[in-house]
Parts: sequence; C-alpha cells; structure tokens
Amino acid sequence: MPALSQDLLVGFDEEMSSTRKLLECLPEGNLEFRPHEKSMTLGTLAGHVASIPRWGDYALRHESRNLAPPDGQPQLYPYAVSSREEALAAFDKHAKDARALIAGASDAELEGTWSLLFGEKTVFTMSRHQLLRTWFINHLIHHRGQLSVYLRLLNIPIPGMYGPSADTQAAMRAKLGS
Repeated sequence: MPALSQDLLVGFDEEMSSTRKLLECLPEGNLEFRPHEKSMTLGTLAGHVASIPRWGDYALRHESRNLAPPDGQPQLYPYAVSSREEALAAFDKHAKDARALIAGASDAELEGTWSLLFGEKTVFTMSRHQLLRTWFINHLIHHRGQLSVYLRLLNIPIPGMYGPSADTQAAMRAKLGS
C-alpha cells in the first residue's frame, strides 16, 4: 500500500470508530434540540457528522467541489437525520466507501491538487492528502466534539474517544466498587 494511504488510514480507522460510538448515542426523541438559536439541530448536526466521510469521494473521484454551482442551488447545509439508524447507516456507508478509496489511492493521486469552489471563485486549492486530513478527518473531529456537547447537554453518557470519558470512568469505578 502506498505510504500516504497507509498514513491516512492509521488515523482514519480510529476516528471512524470513535465517531460511530458517538452516533450510537443519539437519542431518538431529541433530534430537534439545539443549544442556541444559531446552532444546528441535533438531527442536522448528526446528519452532517454522518455525511462528512463523503469527502473521501469528493477528494478522490473529483478535481473540485463547487458549493455554489452556476447551474444549481448552493450546497452549503447538511441534511437532518430523522433517526439514529439513519445516521448510522449513512455514516457506515460513507466511511466504508471512503476507506476503500483511500486504501486504493496512489501517492501520486494523493499528492495531486484539488480545489473548493464557490461559483466562479476558488476558495482554496490543496493536495488531496491535505484535504483528507483537514476537510475530512479534522472537520469530522470538530463536529464530533460539537455533537458530544449536545449530548452532554441532554444528559446522555458520552463514550471515551481518546481514553475514558467522565461517564466511562464513573461506570468503571462503580463496577469496581470504588
């Protein structure tokens, strides 16, 4: 496997596992919750988190992505999921597809450039490798952090991501009788 693909997949697998664990915690009855009037709803944020792995497709099957194509509507906003199962199914599909694309990408493909456009304006151009690190993996981590705050505000126990969470630590202490 090419070095850049291997490098990306090391972090990819860990981040996809952590993201799925958090999506499994979505409460069915609170998808309209928003912590502030300017915030997305929980269902919209979960839909965004579930769809971020599509960046694997955007990065590796296309030369660019136009968020305001001249012949269509602006593509800025994520969709809202209507259930935990919908979020998990979308996430699983996109993550599986992204992993296969990354695993099959050559170093030359990953070093190639990609551009984000808004209508006729180029927002940025960077290597596909950088794009996958920032607009996919880092972007996913950012919104996963938001999702964990939403869940905490709803008093939903949060699974550990990079070690135990306060909830998993409390459960372990209770199990050990400390």
